[in-house]
Amino acid sequence: MESTRLPLVLVLALLWTQTTGDLDRNSSVLKVDLSVAIRRVDRRFLSVTIDASLAAEERFMSLLSSPKVRTLAKALSPSFLRFGGTRQDFMVFTPQGVRQDSGYPADESCDRLQLPVWPEDQLKKDWTRQQLTLMREDLQGKYRRVQYTEYTVDLLHSFTRCSGMDLIFGLNALLRTANNTWNSSNAAALLRYCESRRYHMSWELGNEPNSYEKKAGIRVDGNQLGRDFTRLRAMMSRSKSYRHAGLFGPDVGQPRDHRADLLEGFLQTGAEAVDACTWHHYYVNGRDASLEDFLDPEVLDTLAFKTKEVLEKVKLVSPEKPVWLGETSSAYGGGAAGLSDTFAAGFMWLDKLGLAARLGLDVVMRQVFIGSGSYHLVDENLDPLPDYWLSVLYKRLVGPEVLQVEAAGEAGRRRVRLYLHCSSRERCSCFGITCSLCRPSCSDGSSLYRYPSGAVTLFSMNLSHRPVRVSLPARLSSGSVEAFVLQADRPGEEGLYSRCVRMNGDVMKMKDDETLPDMKGARLPPSEQLQLPAFSLNFFIFTGAGAPACL
Repeated sequence: MESTRLPLVLVLALLWTQTTGDLDRNSSVLKVDLSVAIRRVDRRFLSVTIDASLAAEERFMSLLSSPKVRTLAKALSPSFLRFGGTRQDFMVFTPQGVRQDSGYPADESCDRLQLPVWPEDQLKKDWTRQQLTLMREDLQGKYRRVQYTEYTVDLLHSFTRCSGMDLIFGLNALLRTANNTWNSSNAAALLRYCESRRYHMSWELGNEPNSYEKKAGIRVDGNQLGRDFTRLRAMMSRSKSYRHAGLFGPDVGQPRDHRADLLEGFLQTGAEAVDACTWHHYYVNGRDASLEDFLDPEVLDTLAFKTKEVLEKVKLVSPEKPVWLGETSSAYGGGAAGLSDTFAAGFMWLDKLGLAARLGLDVVMRQVFIGSGSYHLVDENLDPLPDYWLSVLYKRLVGPEVLQVEAAGEAGRRRVRLYLHCSSRERCSCFGITCSLCRPSCSDGSSLYRYPSGAVTLFSMNLSHRPVRVSLPARLSSGSVEAFVLQADRPGEEGLYSRCVRMNGDVMKMKDDETLPDMKGARLPPSEQLQLPAFSLNFFIFTGAGAPACL
């Protein structure tokens, strides 16, 4: 990733020191420890989901064959892709007995699996109407049984394979026997099919079991849920393809009332069956959320309280078990319309990524890459929203090693939130698309992109309507900086409702359906201070930091 120099007037306006009284009163001092990483997250830390509602009418799964969607997905690899959600527990695999040499075999060329333009346009129009149907079902809390075929499974596998993602498929846990144990026969049929196709994938069982009684009138306690997972693990162990595959769960909602008890019961009987313990988190109710909620530090801090509660419970039973956010976004109930799909959502999203890594979560799965609701990364026209661009920048700039950082001063406590990682060292840029693996050179012959060993990435946000100045320690102020500053396309609070985002002054948009913008940073000279513009999201790369933790 090459950098470019911004005009001096833009540098001064965006990032550099000022001497106004307002700025002096809105300043903080950065304290860092570059000697050792406090923890390290999975290289697929930022991952995404596709809600099972996309398969409620199976033809909409064809949207995953859109060249545009696949281009956008590639830039988020490496990552997990979780297929699940509320309708996961109302879906039944209904094989049609397709021939074994049809569909999407593992050696099929990804270039041959593209959706033509005309059916894509029609599907997008129909999907807009389909979302209204799904919203009515969610409001009524009445869910119909959905049958899906090999077509859904084939498309998901093709999509993840061609995008460089790792598929996690959610199984229906509400198929129960007379004595309320999990009926595994439908899952067994699906595993047999996937094994016959040599599909590489991992598994989950059920979605938010704490809400089963409300959704389906069925109550499953934690101990029984753990035994159900143990049964699934035994099934997988008898499969040549899936004996070593991942199994994740129980995907409980965030701790509240009896939900914590359900997690405790699951851990007692099912902790050994899963490779990571998963739970879900949302900050607010999407039906009554406000812009103030999205900018409130106290709302953002609720993630820390919930995370610590989950981590403590897991540590008591299985101290070494990784803990993941298996589904998460800004607001539950499909998101907050006019907020979860705008620039304002980026504050919750970037803070969640920073705080989750610092607290000890290994993977964070964003709801949703594409699908219903208003918290998606890609909208109904298949265009990327502000949180998509924020996610791509995070993937390209932020490494897995978490470093200690603190902002002292009044501004640091209330208006500025900062996180520090080693810079990413495993990305390569192939004509604007991020390759799934870092190699000496990309398959198309373009050069390897890599920041020097010892570089660190500071990512930050300013929740205030005023600029804030950050004083840098000597270790970071002596060298040049590459800056990536995200702002809405309009100033002030009005711009926070925008579905467009500017990086270093330029609106972020695709060059065409298969090409992302260059996303070059602005190279800044050494300085003792940085300025964070009002309502901004920022990434700063200190290429010459020489951090021992990152060498």
